[in-house]
Amino acid sequence: MTKHKETMVPFLTAEEIQFLVRKLAKQIEMDYRGKEVVFICPLRGSVHFAADMMRLVNLTQQIDFVFVRASSRGGAISIIKDISLDISGKDVLILEEIIDTGRTLSFLKNRLLAANPASLKIVTLLDKPARRELPLRADYIGKTIDDRYVVGYGMDIDEVGRNYPDIYNLKN
Repeated sequence: MTKHKETMVPFLTAEEIQFLVRKLAKQIEMDYRGKEVVFICPLRGSVHFAADMMRLVNLTQQIDFVFVRASSRGGAISIIKDISLDISGKDVLILEEIIDTGRTLSFLKNRLLAANPASLKIVTLLDKPARRELPLRADYIGKTIDDRYVVGYGMDIDEVGRNYPDIYNLKN
């Protein structure tokens, strides 16, 4: 960690992150016992979270990836890469590393609901309700945080930091 290091302070260690992921995985296993689930991983930030969840959730599972992008300053939202699985009649879980404004996630949720899944739930490692612009709630939340900019474990600043095993926040 070199670029931006001087502007960050530790927020969650890799061990604390894994504790939260294990807790979420156990909840999902209990709620979906005996069922097959489909994980949807929004690119790019959720890759680490999705990989860890897949390893920890002991259920029959599939995964698909989607890339949804919002233009800057509240503009249009578009799908760069859509899912390729047929999720009709399936139990679907969106794996988000963080929910911020909720704009792109709300768009994605509506897109997936149009494909008629049996159920659709949102799993997030971090929830930042102070920034929410739409009334969107996650079904599984690892940790609720205040309004802070976080980097690491998939989250970035100018595409730097996604690979950090710990999560940092920016100094004021």
